[in-house]
Amino acid sequence: MEIKMSEQQKERNEQIMERHSLAVDRLRSLVTEETVPEWYRAYFQDTGIFLLELENVSRKLQEGIWESISLEEMESLNEILYSDILGENYKTSFANPAYASEVFGEQMGRLLSCLYAEMRSGIPYAFEGKMDYLTILFELFIEVYNCFEGDEEPEVKEIRDIIYWYASDYCDVFLADRVMEQIDPRCSFAADIIENADLSNDRYLYRFGEYISENELGTARFLRELPEETIRKMADVYTEGYRIGFINTGKDLSKKSTVNIRYTLGFERVVRIAIDNFCKMGLEPVIYRAAPGVITKREHHKIGYHGAVANWQYEYDHRQDQALFMDKRYIERKLEVMRNVYEKNRELAAGFAGPAVMETFGEKPFSPEAKKAAPSYTEEQRELALLYDSRSGQMTNEYIKGDERSFTIIAWPVPEIGEKYADIFEDVIRINTLDAKLYSQVQQTMIDALDQGEYVHILGKGENQTDIRVRLCDLKDPEKETKFENCVADVNIPVGEVFTSPVLEGTSGVLHVSRVFLEGLEYRNLRLRFEDGKVTEYSCSNFDSEEEGRKYIYDNVLKNHETLPLGEFAIGTNTTAYVTAKKYGIEDKMPILIAEKTGPHFAVGDTCYSWSEDIRVYNPNGKEIVAKDNSVSIRRKEDVSKAYLNCHTDITIPYEELEEISVVTKEGKDIILIKNGRFVLPGTEVLNEPLKEVTICQK
Repeated sequence: MEIKMSEQQKERNEQIMERHSLAVDRLRSLVTEETVPEWYRAYFQDTGIFLLELENVSRKLQEGIWESISLEEMESLNEILYSDILGENYKTSFANPAYASEVFGEQMGRLLSCLYAEMRSGIPYAFEGKMDYLTILFELFIEVYNCFEGDEEPEVKEIRDIIYWYASDYCDVFLADRVMEQIDPRCSFAADIIENADLSNDRYLYRFGEYISENELGTARFLRELPEETIRKMADVYTEGYRIGFINTGKDLSKKSTVNIRYTLGFERVVRIAIDNFCKMGLEPVIYRAAPGVITKREHHKIGYHGAVANWQYEYDHRQDQALFMDKRYIERKLEVMRNVYEKNRELAAGFAGPAVMETFGEKPFSPEAKKAAPSYTEEQRELALLYDSRSGQMTNEYIKGDERSFTIIAWPVPEIGEKYADIFEDVIRINTLDAKLYSQVQQTMIDALDQGEYVHILGKGENQTDIRVRLCDLKDPEKETKFENCVADVNIPVGEVFTSPVLEGTSGVLHVSRVFLEGLEYRNLRLRFEDGKVTEYSCSNFDSEEEGRKYIYDNVLKNHETLPLGEFAIGTNTTAYVTAKKYGIEDKMPILIAEKTGPHFAVGDTCYSWSEDIRVYNPNGKEIVAKDNSVSIRRKEDVSKAYLNCHTDITIPYEELEEISVVTKEGKDIILIKNGRFVLPGTEVLNEPLKEVTICQK
């Protein structure tokens, strides 16, 4: 059987090589032809030249030439591959759907811009030596080019159909491989570089096939200068948080065999030690790239390892390219491929322990431009996208059970954060390694007060319009049960919050924050109104048009849902992180992972316990956390498709925008936790010590 498979693979490889050679020959001829209408020639010739550049890179790597070229050549090639979407170049790039629509008309322009973006997904394929992937892209481009040869341009439907069948037919290649990359440690392209490369110079960074900016270079150079003990401390807090997360949630890590490491390039010195730490726990790394192609990527989100984002507007413009061809048949096709792969690899999937994420922050904040030419889902397609998210989430949980997996997240700054990068980095190390025992004690004092409450009242100060009452669950046995989790440094690093799943019914009011960054996007004057725990109204001041602002929130906060429940309410206690942000003026650059610890935060979407509500979880004092469900998540017992929204977005109000947070008991008594941005509950005053370093804004 093995010999037969080997022969089959050999025959398949020969077929791919033959197809690839024919495709390359065709690309070489078409870049000089004048057989398409004149106004399309620049598009096809420029794209063809770009694809030939990818072929050039691929050959350098295959023939062993890559290692002999100079660092300057690597840098130059990296710049060439990404130059058309950088800075001002993007305005007149065919990658820009607005420009392509201006040149070719909106419908054809959108399709050709989508095609161009898909050709750009070939950059990592060239570096990974995926000849079959490159061949598929080359053939797609040539098929579209052939339609334009002659005096008459093709119908829009003809080009749309070609792209549709490309996506549908090759799901069983791109999507199937994507699933395998997430569970199979033998898909080890990145792991091999991290474990074996010479990290003492910059050359290895260009081997990944990602855009390399001063952030990645600066990070790698900075880490090279840090003592080994500091690097090990960074790696240890990351991997130990992961291990403790399993212990604290009562999950058996020994049943698992793989862990997914997600990070931004430049941190390889830390990741190398982390890999060793995980291996000692019995976990092999799966380190997959953030998906580059339309079939597998999740809008503009970077899930997986990646380099710099060359242009966030480009990513945002193409986030819903599937809208150009998505229908129910395509969604069913993707789900079928997913199930087939999982079913054939049940053991690998069951061994997946969950993600260990190293986020970065400090990049220039991004506020996107809303472009009419950018593809966007119709209402029917939004429903299909939600259907896919729901069913794929259920499927993943079937093979990688939520009550058996965990995660951890930690965040580090990058050089773009400013000239005091080294000082900021040192302070972030301190934040990420704060005394968990001290916070556990102080937070327990707060939880003891919260457990007495019927609801929590959060009131904004000055221009902040927040005025919301969050209903809390009842305790059947207060001696043994608690409403809030005492969160220390395990799955969410750093320490510093207490959180609960609110009772939706009775949770009502307005949540408002003057400025916040969620998943890399800026929101100004974000305002959400809740009634019985669900969003009923929403607005922001990002755009001149109120409707554009609503669409922005609908797409990126509500995630295409008509409404979302309040899945989490928490109070952040990490005043050290808050002061650090103030000290360096980097409040707008702090990631939500740290920002959520610097004030009360509210998460719309699923609860923190989604897919694992029935696991019994206890605080350090031995009390069981019982507030894990709400009236949406409890539907899982009857129809799981109605229980989960597959999203969870945290929104934090900074301390200086707070008038008061109080716990209101059934008897009507007010227990004040925070007043004018300061902790006033007896036993929590120690949290105010760091605040003495700054003057809280009075508004």
